[in-house]
Amino acid sequence: MPLPRNRHHRHHRHLPQALRQAPSRGRPHRLAADAGLLVAAVAFAVPLVWLVLASLDAEATLRVRLPESPTLHNFSAVLTDEITFTPMLNSLLICGGATLLTVVCAALAAYPLSRFRSRLARPYLLTVLFSTCLPITAVMVPVYGLFVQIDLIDTRYGTALFLAAAQLPFAIWLMKNFMDGVPKVLEEAAWTDGASWPQTLLRVILPLMGPGVAVVAIYTFIMMWGNFFVPFMLLLSPEQLPASVSIFTFFGNYGAIAFGELAAFSILYSTPVVALYILVSGRLGGGFALGGAVKG
Repeated sequence: MPLPRNRHHRHHRHLPQALRQAPSRGRPHRLAADAGLLVAAVAFAVPLVWLVLASLDAEATLRVRLPESPTLHNFSAVLTDEITFTPMLNSLLICGGATLLTVVCAALAAYPLSRFRSRLARPYLLTVLFSTCLPITAVMVPVYGLFVQIDLIDTRYGTALFLAAAQLPFAIWLMKNFMDGVPKVLEEAAWTDGASWPQTLLRVILPLMGPGVAVVAIYTFIMMWGNFFVPFMLLLSPEQLPASVSIFTFFGNYGAIAFGELAAFSILYSTPVVALYILVSGRLGGGFALGGAVKG
């Protein structure tokens, strides 16, 4: 008995018109989405391309162009103690110390918020989250007056202390959310073995939420590293200024800008943040490996 011909064709003929036209309708939408993503990628890539090309061009301008004779003169011009090394060291001391202080305080504050139930926990978290919305310019005038009275003005440790306080609210919120993912069973086992809550926090919880601590540290460090307004207001001596403020030395009078040296310094200025991300990117991708910790 011969099989019916064009069976699939007859079945396709009875499909609704909208379903048969779905692929053709979806193609323009995909093309539009791809075009939008391409435009966004170009918008992000062009400044980076200009940064690299301008750093190798002795006569760099705002135009994106290949240098006629690539040279490292811009890097050699900015690699001095006054322009790069001293400001970068100041940035590392201020931002590194402030990041360490922020992470420690955030962990100590997030632990009771994550582990203990209280009616005040939610209002406290909402207050902490609201404080992150306050513009830094709104508090700089009273902070400046306070720093003058307590002799913290023009000190790196005072600037680091204020930067840590400014980043602490959001760091507490992030740390608390990461800490909620650590099972309480592990703490109960540690308490059974005689561990105190500080030992449980240091030896059980924080090692298991290592990726979360890394996220908080990286975010805090990046936000502090690019902060210009706070050190500009609280530091007065040129030898104590961080790189985020000293970058204005490349902007001369009457609109004159050393574009090549500015691009070279910007690349050097971005190196610590990129290196920090590369160092911890492997651990960030590892996630929270808690499966084996709760066995047995």
